[in-house]
Amino acid sequence: MEGKKPKILLCEDDANLGMVLKNYLELNDFDVTLERDGRLGLAAFQREKYDLCLLDIMMPNMDGFTLAEEIRDVDPDIPLFFLSAKTMKEDIIQGYKLGADDYITKPFDSEVLLLKIKAILKRNEETNREQENREFEMGNYHFNPKLRELSHSGKMQTLSPKENELLKLLAEHMNDLLPREQALKKIWGSDTYFNGRSMDVYIAKLRKYLREDPNIEIVNIHGNGFRLVVPTPAV
Repeated sequence: MEGKKPKILLCEDDANLGMVLKNYLELNDFDVTLERDGRLGLAAFQREKYDLCLLDIMMPNMDGFTLAEEIRDVDPDIPLFFLSAKTMKEDIIQGYKLGADDYITKPFDSEVLLLKIKAILKRNEETNREQENREFEMGNYHFNPKLRELSHSGKMQTLSPKENELLKLLAEHMNDLLPREQALKKIWGSDTYFNGRSMDVYIAKLRKYLREDPNIEIVNIHGNGFRLVVPTPAV
């Protein structure tokens, strides 16, 4: 995050609290987008890339729980905090079941919230750095996502940005299901019919690049997604 301010999506329908929190976070070197409606919050999330989301639960048009589900469909790993006046155990449990990193009940101490945000962003930055430098061995292939290089028997294929992103997602889910909807939303921005057809073209290209090793295949799991099947090396 060096050189740029971390971006936070803040969804809060209380205009006063929203502005106070936005100003406080901006004074502490965060770039904050404030939306007072769950549906507008989702639109903002689909438009831009954020480092963390702060979601009120009781909002018009789309509540925070529903918004969290939509956000998690696009990015399962983005840090997500609920800010809520709802203190019932059932609500808190539901928040964590939706993948919240924290559930903060109102009223809260802004300084404590700030420290929690900084801690989780630091942790994610370290994890992302490890992920960025990760390379994959896939049968007879070596894949370096950072350089967009797929190598085999001394031959090297430079992948296009979308080919690289798609193969990286498949490699991260190696021998497991990569949900079609997740890949479309993360790489193309939405899971429309036309984006789906576009992804199918890229899957065909990746199959062509990987055909030198007959033990590797990208399997279409009908109606669900794709699975990059790579044999496990013998111990």
